[in-house]
Amino acid sequence: MYHLPIFDIKTPAEFELQALNVYRFQYHNNEVYHTYCGYLGKDPETVKRVADIPFLPIGFFKSKRISSGNRDPEVIFSSSGTTGSTTSKHYVASLAVYQKSYRKAFEQFYGKIEEYCILALLPSYLERKGSSLIYMVDDLIQKSGHQDSGFYLDDLSSLYEKIRQLDSKGQKTLLIGVSFALLDFVEHFPMKLTNTVIMETGGMKGRRKELIRAELHQQLSKGFGVPTIHSEYGMTELLSQAYSSGNGIFKTPPWMKILIRDTEDPLSLQKAGKTGGLNVIDLANIHSCSFIATQDLGKKHQDGSFEILGRFDNSDIRGCNLMVI
Repeated sequence: MYHLPIFDIKTPAEFELQALNVYRFQYHNNEVYHTYCGYLGKDPETVKRVADIPFLPIGFFKSKRISSGNRDPEVIFSSSGTTGSTTSKHYVASLAVYQKSYRKAFEQFYGKIEEYCILALLPSYLERKGSSLIYMVDDLIQKSGHQDSGFYLDDLSSLYEKIRQLDSKGQKTLLIGVSFALLDFVEHFPMKLTNTVIMETGGMKGRRKELIRAELHQQLSKGFGVPTIHSEYGMTELLSQAYSSGNGIFKTPPWMKILIRDTEDPLSLQKAGKTGGLNVIDLANIHSCSFIATQDLGKKHQDGSFEILGRFDNSDIRGCNLMVI
């Protein structure tokens, strides 16, 4: 087991130091990542700053076991996928690290979990096994300790009455749901809420027409009667999440960072304000890979916050043809 004080990071300098430490550990202990770095001519002798670190294309999680070290996984999370498609698998060596990551991040952005009633509307995730989101939300439900916290699947009328009751009593409530389910809900049960945070996790999953984020949030904001819609940005291949408290502007916890790569030259990074592919540094992924080139398009701002603007049209990261290793 490899230990680093990643959850104690407070400054950019501390992040830089720990990111380089994690890079060196994964270079020497992750066979797939080591080989990938070798193809790029990158090693600890040439990687002297975060900007030099190679980012592993996320597609490798579909074809390879991405693991740093030889510890057996405590759980294997898998992504959702259409029929016949290959899903990503994340071999998680330490659930304790995952728990610490999302619990600490939640508290940073929203305060103590014990103050909330957590309501979850995640039907597409509950219908399959291996969801990291379900694991996280279930744990937050348990940690909240509120008697009304829980998952709701088909009984939308009961959910409606529960939210109205909690909100009218002034109970801080978080309703976290997949986009299509939240839209379905407010079409049948519009309301006006004052003490409830609505958080969408994205995804229509083929159930409804895809909407741009602004249009989705406008409809949800009107339906729930709230000024802003919150969002969660996470994925199977990560152990950390970024959160948005409105307008699609996401912020990361101190052990997570977003960089933007050039869409034509994936080994070059873009400056703030430029659109490109999202590279994620997730230091909680110590025992997997902390440096991942995603298939999302986005833009980063000067303060480190970022937006998601879409996805690459093709499944492979443009300019990287090293997926065969």
